[in-house]
Amino acid sequence: MAGESLIPATETRLGMTTQTLTLEQETNPWEAQAARFDEAALRLNLDAGLTKVLRMPAREIIVHIPVSMDDGTVEVFTGYRVQHSVARGPGKGGIRYAPDVSLDEVRALASWMTWKCAVVNIPFGGAKGGVICNPKNMSQGELERMTRRYTASLIEFIGPEKDVPAPDMNTNEQTMAWIMDTYSMHMGQTMTSVVTGKPVNIGGSRGRREATGRGVSIVCDEALKYLGMTVEGCRVIVQGFGNVGMHSAHLLWEKGYTIIGIAEWDGALFNAEGLNIGKLVEWKTANGTIHGFPGGEAVDKAELLERECEILVPAATENVITSKNAERLRCKILCEGANGPTTTIADEILFDKKVFVIPDILANAGGVTTSYFEWVQDRMGYFWTESEVNQRLERIMVDSFADVVRYATEHKVNNRIAAYMLAIDRVAYTIKQRGIYA
Repeated sequence: MAGESLIPATETRLGMTTQTLTLEQETNPWEAQAARFDEAALRLNLDAGLTKVLRMPAREIIVHIPVSMDDGTVEVFTGYRVQHSVARGPGKGGIRYAPDVSLDEVRALASWMTWKCAVVNIPFGGAKGGVICNPKNMSQGELERMTRRYTASLIEFIGPEKDVPAPDMNTNEQTMAWIMDTYSMHMGQTMTSVVTGKPVNIGGSRGRREATGRGVSIVCDEALKYLGMTVEGCRVIVQGFGNVGMHSAHLLWEKGYTIIGIAEWDGALFNAEGLNIGKLVEWKTANGTIHGFPGGEAVDKAELLERECEILVPAATENVITSKNAERLRCKILCEGANGPTTTIADEILFDKKVFVIPDILANAGGVTTSYFEWVQDRMGYFWTESEVNQRLERIMVDSFADVVRYATEHKVNNRIAAYMLAIDRVAYTIKQRGIYA
């Protein structure tokens, strides 16, 4: 499958496809992933029929969820579940709750999950879900009733062998417990393996909560080795201090990286000598915010991303690095802890600036890899120690980093297109083996 490219070896830019994107389309996540897919598929000389199969989701589900609110009124929320591919195994992907959830966003995230699972070579396909709501304005009871009705609406489409949800933006272990319980009630038996990211006492995996951040820290280590850099004096700026950003920053700090900046949705902190991330985690836990932390000065969150550093870790939402700010970035390594933080047009700018990008479908794959471990443990009814989980995760992340940079070297492309090529190659090979059912 991964034969000689039709593109001359000297032509390594992404411009062939991204030139067709307008500025208005730049921040559309579905358009962004499609442009990258098309580039990678062309370089692989992928069969036209397989290209059509892999370019579109296999199934898109829209549900409208009536929920009794605390004040006695009834609200109807719109929810989505998109299953991009189940060729290599059950669909896998999180569920997010946010007011700006859209079908295009969920489509893109589902496709990224397909490629992410293939990059780290675990037997899952890609899926994603979301509900349009503002969870900050909802009580715990309202969130539970909405989650349970959403689960019931999807009951025939999810399951341990069909599609296995997980937490994402504004969802957590409790959300997964509600989904697991609702599904189990419908099945008439406890089915822990229907979701991952659950509390440990009901089938969750040790190490899952920190897994995405741990994966980020591992590929940062590998990037330094690959580029001949050292941890000593390596300055890091992390955008986002939720689950991924907090654990990424804390694990890197424990390894000796100097975390000089943390950006949040409502502000940022900077300390040229390095922030004490252990104390900052305690402050955020106690106060619910990084504001007022005495170990750093308050700075503008957008400006912080443009300060000089060795590693920049965007670990929050999509479209943080665009054509508007990519030229001003002064990092040597961009490690994408979030899904889709860099637009395709920004990719071209970063390529010209020779920034070493660790793409999201590799960098943040620690979460889905440990979700796979959780699914395996649930199904066999035997649970590993946290040390065992972390050792297995490190081996997969190290091997996957090596696979991507080898692909990049062999095909003379950047790391993102190499990761897409590797993933598409694996999924396409499986589809060819299975054949097209007709």
